Amino acid sequence: MAKLDMRTGSTAVMVLKLLSEKSMYGYQIVKELQARSEGYFSLEQGTLYPALHRLENDGLVESRWEVVEDGPSRKYYYITDKGEAELKKSVRQWSDFSRNLLKLLDDTA
Repeated sequence: MAKLDMRTGSTAVMVLKLLSEKSMYGYQIVKELQARSEGYFSLEQGTLYPALHRLENDGLVESRWEVVEDGPSRKYYYITDKGEAELKKSVRQWSDFSRNLLKLLDDTA
């Protein structure tokens, strides 16, 4: 059974999930994550950008600068086919982790 790296793994799976729905730039990822989690998850730039670079180096996401009307160019991130496969695997791992943690917590309550 694969073990999860809680911090790095959770950031990666959250970012991959958002990018599986649409391409986004960094600040947009931060805001979308905060909105969807009702403020529970908040990524700082010092966490997000190293995670995006790792995902890009691993071939799970790609990036491209795009010209934006009425503003500066933005670097958009896109999930790759390899990233989609990794997301599916990670969702299974997190589901297993959550299910087993809840079993443990239910036994102690």
